[in-house]
Amino acid sequence: MANQIGWIGLGRMGEAMVKRLLKAGHGASVWNRTRSKAEPLAEYGAEIVSHKTDLAACAVVFTMVSTTDDLKEVLFAEGGLVTGTRKPQLVVDSSSISQEGSAEIRARLEGMGVAYLCAPVSGNAKVAKAGKLLIVASGPKALYDQAEPYLKAMGRKAMWVGEGELARIWKIAHNTMFGVVIQNLCEITVLAEKAGIPRHVFLESINDSVLGSMYTRYKTPMLANLTFDQVTFTPRLLLKDMDLGMGAARTHGVAMPAAAATRESVARLVGRGYDHIDFAVLLQELARDAGLELAPENVTVDDGLAS
Repeated sequence: MANQIGWIGLGRMGEAMVKRLLKAGHGASVWNRTRSKAEPLAEYGAEIVSHKTDLAACAVVFTMVSTTDDLKEVLFAEGGLVTGTRKPQLVVDSSSISQEGSAEIRARLEGMGVAYLCAPVSGNAKVAKAGKLLIVASGPKALYDQAEPYLKAMGRKAMWVGEGELARIWKIAHNTMFGVVIQNLCEITVLAEKAGIPRHVFLESINDSVLGSMYTRYKTPMLANLTFDQVTFTPRLLLKDMDLGMGAARTHGVAMPAAAATRESVARLVGRGYDHIDFAVLLQELARDAGLELAPENVTVDDGLAS
């Protein structure tokens, strides 16, 4: 295979990240469970393969899937990446999975002579398309150095945080904060609107204050216009990450009362059937709890992601 890079997993994030690699001039061979989702990448120069084992000749294979079980399946189940006679030199996984699951996968891969690097990211598909991801990696430093040019091609910054599964802890902590911030942002936005401040005005003021961030700014158009069908991350995926955060807190003996309360709020969204909508629908539910029925403001709001 001519390409040094292989890629498995073309959801919203995976597709955006591969496009960044291709636009940076790195050739890539890609596989996705639903081939039709991979085929549009051919016009960007990607080679579309029919079997995961077709990627085994690549030096580096990236994976971006939803869960620990999904990662185990694409690697080790029948027809998995490392089930053939030939195997890649290095697997770089950018999924959001548990520390324990990652350690198990590392042990299995290293037992086969395949190196392994964790490289989760901060940002959603819109952030990835804008080239503004932060990518945080852990594993042997030499492996990070090998993968660093590819990581930097996909985002604004790449960092190495140490050995083993430390990047998983980083991602779990990151996404736990992710949940807590959206919970509080929605709460105070409902408070401000019920008191009489237009929603987009309040959000703009927060974005321009010391409390604003890339996160609060890029969620503002959705919160102002209630475009929850433009999905970046579902409540079910956020609940999975909050559960990982609470599990890590128990393991390390850390009390996280704000995260625990947020976890229950997100679980309520899942229980109400919000499976195929953005987690920011939390704003609407909190407003209803306050006796406030929201309407789209239909305003043009800068998401801060323009290149």
